[in-house]
Amino acid sequence: MERFPAEEYRLPFFKESGYVRKLCPKCKKYYWTQNPKQETCGEATSEGCASYTFIGDPPTKRSFSLPEMREAFLSFFEKHGHARIKPYPVVARWRADIYLTHASIIDFQPYVTEGIAPPPANPLVISQPCIRMVDIANTGPTFGRHMTIFEMGGAHAFNYPDKEVYWKDQTVRYHHDWVTKDLGVKFEEIVYKEEVWSGGGNAGPCVESIVRGLEVATLVFMQYKVVNDKFIKLPIRTVDTGYGIDRYAWLSQGAPSGFHAIYGSLLGKIFKMAGLTRSDSELLNKIAKVSGLVNLDKTASRLKTRKKEAELVGMRVDELDKFLVPIENAFAVADHTKSLSFILSEGVVPSNIQEGYLARLLFRRIYRLLRMLQISDKLYDIVDMQVDLWSKDFPQLRETRNEIMEMLKSEEVKFEETIVRGEGMVKRISNELKAGKKKAIPIETLIQLYDSHGLPPEIVKQTAEKEKLEVEIPDNFYALIAQRHMQVSKPVEEEEVKHEEWLENTVENVPATQQLYYEDQYMRKFDARVLKVVDNEYVVLDRTCFYPEGGGQPADGGYLRFDSRKAEVVDVQKAGKVIVHKVKDSAPKVGTVVKGEIDWDRRYSLMKNHTATHVVGGAARRVLGQHVWQYGTQKGTESSRLDISHFRRLTL
Repeated sequence: MERFPAEEYRLPFFKESGYVRKLCPKCKKYYWTQNPKQETCGEATSEGCASYTFIGDPPTKRSFSLPEMREAFLSFFEKHGHARIKPYPVVARWRADIYLTHASIIDFQPYVTEGIAPPPANPLVISQPCIRMVDIANTGPTFGRHMTIFEMGGAHAFNYPDKEVYWKDQTVRYHHDWVTKDLGVKFEEIVYKEEVWSGGGNAGPCVESIVRGLEVATLVFMQYKVVNDKFIKLPIRTVDTGYGIDRYAWLSQGAPSGFHAIYGSLLGKIFKMAGLTRSDSELLNKIAKVSGLVNLDKTASRLKTRKKEAELVGMRVDELDKFLVPIENAFAVADHTKSLSFILSEGVVPSNIQEGYLARLLFRRIYRLLRMLQISDKLYDIVDMQVDLWSKDFPQLRETRNEIMEMLKSEEVKFEETIVRGEGMVKRISNELKAGKKKAIPIETLIQLYDSHGLPPEIVKQTAEKEKLEVEIPDNFYALIAQRHMQVSKPVEEEEVKHEEWLENTVENVPATQQLYYEDQYMRKFDARVLKVVDNEYVVLDRTCFYPEGGGQPADGGYLRFDSRKAEVVDVQKAGKVIVHKVKDSAPKVGTVVKGEIDWDRRYSLMKNHTATHVVGGAARRVLGQHVWQYGTQKGTESSRLDISHFRRLTL
């Protein structure tokens, strides 16, 4: 769906406030403004709709640091009936489909948004640290519009069929009141731009808030589930607002970049280390105002964008590059070292899989940037400053400082070994390509060398060019790599998926099963009534103490006894809130009262092995460090297996 109907956006607030709906001739998006003569949407975009006009001229009544802006946001919504909740981790271990928390709504998908579990409060407000690796190529060149780590202010309301909290109109009113009354932005300076939002399997119409060229908030009205590109109405309508806390701080300071606003003196120290003396000049302000043109996801070449920037500020491209590239690299170092510090503080060990892969990608990009700035020996100093800067609000950074440093040192050694091995590998590939009359290393080979061997394209280029081969590195290379590894990829048999979907559909209207195993873990027998039987094989009871398969633990076995007969329970699965028993023999009829009896020897053996895995995991955490996490487990009656994360080989 390209866009929702106009009626989705015609709110009473817009009519009362004198807003008119217009179409931007450049980006082809509709927007709402109080100025009927306004010609474009006013957002600084790669299409050139506008430039930033807040640089050096902030529209707010005072300047806010990031912590001050966070508190201003949270306090406003608290005063308006929202419960403040603590931020979730940046590593999304509660999600089976993604590795990192990249938006505040991630905290509540899919369980709350689909009605599986209640929200922690309703309505609620949170300032959620987010990591968005797909923005890695733009981090630096866009001066702060993109960052890999940022805080998203989320004001969320969950509207049920029998309980309405608030919806579109009130959402926009809350936003407008905070920005105008608390921050002091003039009423008429706020433009609302229509968009379609989709993420995490959900979708809905949204409006983006634009102030002096900068998009500062996205107000999403989530009401659909996306299945095979089709929008299916959800029973729960969710207010999903994303306030850019970092961007609002930048707006309030009118600083040359978002990195100046967020990192302050820390950024200044990085500039000093790298010998960058013109980092706060008028020239930088001039370039910052047109930096909205840059978007390496949308433009085919950085050179094309750089030419446009150079033209607008009256410089040659080579002059602009010489001035700007080191500054952009310093911006990226400030951002990436914060991202990496947060990820490592939550126990992620750099590796070649899962979130560890993303941590390794960040480390190697940081290492390359520091080498380009000729300050590769300053990595630990910069990370140490990041820990000091953010520990007050995120104490886990201080608590894990030593482990963060140990992991960085270990990763540095591994990277240096990779470079040595990689040079020989590139020489072999170069000889093979030259033998085949090829003149360049293809992009697919660059990606394979990075993905399989951890070899950065810059190292490949350096070695290959000595062998007289050309190497062209895409501007968004690291974003492409990150995109390939953002989603969890688990090979699941098609038949297994179909069976799970069939099971869920079959029991869709069956009441939730009372889970007796949580009430009494040592219960062996119970009475229950049969609610549903499918294919004389699958039995749903109103209550059960048969534990379903899950968390690496096999399902219970046992019997259902009824009418002087018994049916052997050979498998137990959970479908939503319903427990389904698979029986080997003839199933009881609906309405029958059965006596359930679990195979206690099997259950007790599984319980002991389950406990043992937790004991071993806890011991590993105490001995090896707080970075140790369980990465996989398989519990059986005879033996169990526990996989843990660690950055060194274990010793006996």
